[in-house]
Amino acid sequence: FEEYLAYDDGTDTRYELVDGVLVEMPTESEINVLISNFLLATLLPLVSYFRLRQKTEVKVSSRTVTSRCPDLMVLTEAGVIALKGAKQSVVQPEMPTPQLVVEVVSPGEPGDDNYDRDYIEKPKEYAQRGIPEFWQIDPARSVVFVLTLEDGSYKAKAFRGGDRIQSEQFQQLDLTAQQILTAGVGK
Repeated sequence: FEEYLAYDDGTDTRYELVDGVLVEMPTESEINVLISNFLLATLLPLVSYFRLRQKTEVKVSSRTVTSRCPDLMVLTEAGVIALKGAKQSVVQPEMPTPQLVVEVVSPGEPGDDNYDRDYIEKPKEYAQRGIPEFWQIDPARSVVFVLTLEDGSYKAKAFRGGDRIQSEQFQQLDLTAQQILTAGVGK
């Protein structure tokens, strides 16, 4: 894991560490970047800016050495304190669990690497890490899933179109699935 954190191939290529193996991540699409930035801006009135993170990794497994880099993460106050002074922005297993992780999923069908990573592996890893809420935003399928941790596994609720997002972690949020999927632009 320490080698992974120090790794620099001299390019802007993004990587995640999966089962101890360096996995190249695809370049983010424009809509993924816009959605992530839109949610960051939307959450700013509700959460102190220093709790909102993009490009911060979370180590989700110590047994198989896996580290994920969600599109957006909301840390707890204790999580911010634990990261203070860290050499790298990585939420380690001994640190407080993030309050929320958000993933804008990559296009793919069941059986594809992207699909399996986003819909099978990440929910399992984030649940094992004890992250209370996980949002999967799927622009290709026009759906936002809010996954809430219950008894060690996630219970998912789907939101489409004008459905208001229901978040246990951010109950004051007034946002529709459509607003998220379009990054607040147009219909």
